[in-house]
Amino acid sequence: MIKLILLSDFAEEYNKNILRGITRYSKDHGPWTFCKMPTYFRETIGIDGILKWAKEWEADGIIGQFYNDEEVEKFTKANIPVIAQDFKERFTDIPNITGAYKETGRLGADYFLKKGFKNFAFYGFGNIVWSRERAEGFEERIQEAGFNVHYYEQTNSHSTDLWYYKPSALSDWLKSLPKPIALMTCDDNQGHHITEAAKHAGIRIPDEVAVLGVDNDEMVCDLSDPPLSSIELDSEKSGYEAARLMEQMIEEKTCHAPDIIVKATQVVTRHSTDIFASKDKYIVSALKYIHCNLDKNLKVDQVLKEVPLSRRSLEKRFILTTGYPVYEYIYNQRIEKFTQKLLETDMTIFEIALDLGLSDSKNIARQFKQIKGLTPMEYRKKHMLTKQSA
Repeated sequence: MIKLILLSDFAEEYNKNILRGITRYSKDHGPWTFCKMPTYFRETIGIDGILKWAKEWEADGIIGQFYNDEEVEKFTKANIPVIAQDFKERFTDIPNITGAYKETGRLGADYFLKKGFKNFAFYGFGNIVWSRERAEGFEERIQEAGFNVHYYEQTNSHSTDLWYYKPSALSDWLKSLPKPIALMTCDDNQGHHITEAAKHAGIRIPDEVAVLGVDNDEMVCDLSDPPLSSIELDSEKSGYEAARLMEQMIEEKTCHAPDIIVKATQVVTRHSTDIFASKDKYIVSALKYIHCNLDKNLKVDQVLKEVPLSRRSLEKRFILTTGYPVYEYIYNQRIEKFTQKLLETDMTIFEIALDLGLSDSKNIARQFKQIKGLTPMEYRKKHMLTKQSA
């Protein structure tokens, strides 16, 4: 029986999902025994104390959050396999549970670009890898589209700080930004900071500032006023893969292995981004109509009936706002809606197609594979460990 120490912040939803994946693997391949250690053990007993406990308990391995210092080498010298759960920076000599952070930033940028925004901002921490690289990916994609990004870099990462409920430099920064603006934050906690600071500054969300977080922590997103849109991650799947890797490291008696990469799956839209940013009122009307009628097998001719424009004029103005022709925009949004239902429901492919007003489920499945690179069933299997382990 494998005995595993878990050193983590058990209150964070991201970490909970990692742990759900680990425990799911133990149920499938164990049983395993776990020792849960809160992160304050890093400060109170240090690495030496954790190592002493691991030896006394005869632990086979450790998955946890560690500082990037040489003391972690003490575990590998003691031949205890260690996987570093994402914290500050990646380790180079032990495997990490890390993320495709730049991809996540680019996903957030694409989401806002499709809504027609011309002004963009990012709020996060420059000294933490998952925040810094999300910002880099966001900026790369925005610059490719011909725009720039406004930054506000917070230096204090303590989630207990309540500074954002008071007049602050953050409120002043929000006031100084061009409006309307699309603002991505490094995670949901910082997204909540923004919605609170905006409220104090009298800034309307999403009308003046549309806010997008990362992690899709439902409790934090629902605490936000208005509710916070967020990028969902396949963190439980990554926890499952981390447990598989740990078992392999234990069996092979090695402390070296490749990283586990947590990827983004989709954007979950809530009220904080429920807006289309364009000075062209006809395009805004067209966008609203499209998003309200994605379940009706929408055609371009139907959109044309909603605005007093010729097809050529609509297409030209639509491309200027979204970067896509009307048909392609509808096509992409339908695939995203299909993906959301695929991950959030137990409906069959045929049932999802019908729910979207489509009679040909084979065609939508073919289109899905063209965009996602996997069949709908392969995609669901890859990303739905969370549903399967519930």
